[in-house]
Amino acid sequence: MSRRSGQLRLGAFLYPAGHHIAAWRHPQAQADAGVNFRHYVQLAQAAEAAKFDLVFLADGVGTRGDNVDFLSRTAHSYVAQFEPITLLSALAAVTGRIGLVGTASTSFNEPYHIARKFASLDHISGGRAGWNLVTSSSEHEAKNFNRDKHYDHAERYERATEFAQVTQGLWDSWEDDAFVRDKANGRFFDPRKRHVLEHKGRFFQVKGPLNVARSPQGHPVVVQAGSSEAGRELAASTAEVIFTAQQTLEDAVAFYADVKERMRAYGRDPDDLKIMPGVFPIVGRTESEANEKFEQLQSLVDPKVGLALVSGLTGGFDLSDYPLDGPIPELPETNASKSRQSLTIELARREHLTIRQLYLRVAGARGHWQLVGTPAQIVDQLEERFVNHGADGFNVMPPVLPHGLTDFIELVLPELRRRGLFRTSYEGSTLRENLGLRRPAHRVR
Repeated sequence: MSRRSGQLRLGAFLYPAGHHIAAWRHPQAQADAGVNFRHYVQLAQAAEAAKFDLVFLADGVGTRGDNVDFLSRTAHSYVAQFEPITLLSALAAVTGRIGLVGTASTSFNEPYHIARKFASLDHISGGRAGWNLVTSSSEHEAKNFNRDKHYDHAERYERATEFAQVTQGLWDSWEDDAFVRDKANGRFFDPRKRHVLEHKGRFFQVKGPLNVARSPQGHPVVVQAGSSEAGRELAASTAEVIFTAQQTLEDAVAFYADVKERMRAYGRDPDDLKIMPGVFPIVGRTESEANEKFEQLQSLVDPKVGLALVSGLTGGFDLSDYPLDGPIPELPETNASKSRQSLTIELARREHLTIRQLYLRVAGARGHWQLVGTPAQIVDQLEERFVNHGADGFNVMPPVLPHGLTDFIELVLPELRRRGLFRTSYEGSTLRENLGLRRPAHRVR
């Protein structure tokens, strides 16, 4: 059944110089984007003026490998960029309505840290914070945190589930009106409205309470990005937004239905979760203009970078001994991102791609949905996924920044609005209000 009305949600996924693997080499790219605060201010303010729901920042706590040659050629990502909560706190001061979503891993943090930081960001921003809950997948990250190897896939999702429960419990340390700040009677808070967590579990022992008042949204919005079996279950129990990747309409519709149905087992309403797949759009006023933009970026891909990219997406296995113009070999199951490995290999098999063809195919979207065309052609495809329940909205991944975001705003948004698919003004002042998510009631323990 297709939906006949409603408007989709949009996030602006700000990857420093852009999402294409060679973005930083583009003549119009901001090469120092990762540590250029004015760059992020301009992007966030442009997205807010266009009425995007949120800006989204990815993160990693390592350089994603030891291949110095590869890193030197892709240094716009995970080598020189801001820590996201720090950056979002600064952006909160120069924006007023757009949501601010940042990534923080459950693998290499403690729940108290995350609960405190995102509650603080929610207060600073007036209710616009969102936490992208991830489980790190890189061995290189693990080695930065007193470990010789990463947690096994199943274990890190078990840890993430408990982590989320503890974090949400800490966000309910205080009732909304606990802090009376009564100067006359010398009473700062009402002791009856303070709740101590006293959590003792397999991975965490956390007494509480949190030393931050309950935040404007009650809880910052929880975003989740995994699409494996364990990731889907975590999303169904915890997430309020999912950032996911599917290549076909059939797969998108199946994923959407599966996760929404899983929510019922946790007593959750499917409307309390917005599924927003990543989309990598290259838009031109004509097809030929769009194709020229795309080919210019593709021409900047170094074969060494392409090979390393495919190796990473297919599980971190070294593919350098295999011919570039041959097929992807059979690979064992990875302990890194299982969903991304599966998606990338399935793409190669479905389209009969060689390793070289595969790295060119994923150099932009890196496994997400890639669209190249005119505004009408791009909106046709976005609308098809939306009305057929394959998505509630999209996380837009501009190929190069800043002009990739500008192209989407100036060319695609007018067509979305002409079809009644996107807002002309914000519905509220908080991220929850604009996404159409309920404010969670305090869970009195």
